[in-house]
Amino acid sequence: MKRIAILATNGFEESELTSPKEAMENAGFKVDIVSTQSGSIRGWSNGNWSENYSVDKTLEEVNSKDYNALMLPGGVINPDQLRTNDNALLFIRDFFAEKKPVAAICHAPQLLISADVVKGRKLTSYKSIKDDLVNAGALWEDKSVVVDEGLVTSRNPNDLPDFNAKLVEEIREGKHEDQHV
Repeated sequence: MKRIAILATNGFEESELTSPKEAMENAGFKVDIVSTQSGSIRGWSNGNWSENYSVDKTLEEVNSKDYNALMLPGGVINPDQLRTNDNALLFIRDFFAEKKPVAAICHAPQLLISADVVKGRKLTSYKSIKDDLVNAGALWEDKSVVVDEGLVTSRNPNDLPDFNAKLVEEIREGKHEDQHV
């Protein structure tokens, strides 16, 4: 059974965690919510705090080798907090080094900028961080989903059906040996 890590902390966009998680579980994958803290983390929905979600593992308890893929939900608060966490950035970089699928939606590609893994990669994101991605060397496209050698990105919650379908497809395909590092 393939194991997938969803890396998130307080302030993640609720639908961008719950919808991909459900799609991956429906595909038969084991999905762990990994965070910087144990216990639970709180989502964000419609401009307000929403539900609490149980954390399965902390960053200190996991290694990228434990997982087949990584999924990064967006939200404004979530990636902003995670991108200053060295352990989170190392965890993300390891998936790229191991050529495993990584998916990021909305504002989550900010984490990819901070992990220094976007140069020369085709991707998309929420429109407000387009310039940040381009300035970091990414090849930004305005599409519902962009796939570049195992890297799956989408713009916003409206893109979740396309995002989820490509996320599941890339996880099933597995490692991309010709993936950039």
